[in-house]
Amino acid sequence: MNPKFVIRNETPDDVGPITEVTIAAFKTLAISHHTEQFIIEALRAAKALTVSLVAETDGRVIGHIAFSPVTISDGTPNWYGLGPVSVLPEHQRKGIGKALMREGLSRLKEMNAQGCCLVGHPDYYRKFGFKNMPGLVPEGVPPEVFFALSFGGRTPQGTVAFHEGFKAEGQHIVAGN
Repeated sequence: MNPKFVIRNETPDDVGPITEVTIAAFKTLAISHHTEQFIIEALRAAKALTVSLVAETDGRVIGHIAFSPVTISDGTPNWYGLGPVSVLPEHQRKGIGKALMREGLSRLKEMNAQGCCLVGHPDYYRKFGFKNMPGLVPEGVPPEVFFALSFGGRTPQGTVAFHEGFKAEGQHIVAGN
């Protein structure tokens, strides 16, 4: 059975549910350092969540995707990093992550983004057109799990640096009101 769900922008009321979804989604993944919820907190506190969408069904957040700016050493502007993306385990493999991906990428394109990059599983992200791009390398990440998707046909050349929030490792960040 495929539940009906909507995708919408995150609101302040979604902060707690997003944390819960993120923890649950990454809990059993051996490749995870289990810091994803802290990364989202850090990006939010730095006002670096350029696009932050939730999937919701029956008033409950069941998925989340985040996009934040990256810097590229060749100076290419308007590139973004995808991640984390999370779906509650009981709702996985029902098209929710795919819908979050498509909507998020669409929103980036509407903002005149030039491209998007991520660290992730090759089999999953290649379905969306992401690929390894020689000449575009991440800081401290094995190249075989780094993927990029250019929206304008031009691929930057250089080192990609994700936002500092990706270095968050467990400190709870409280944004000022």
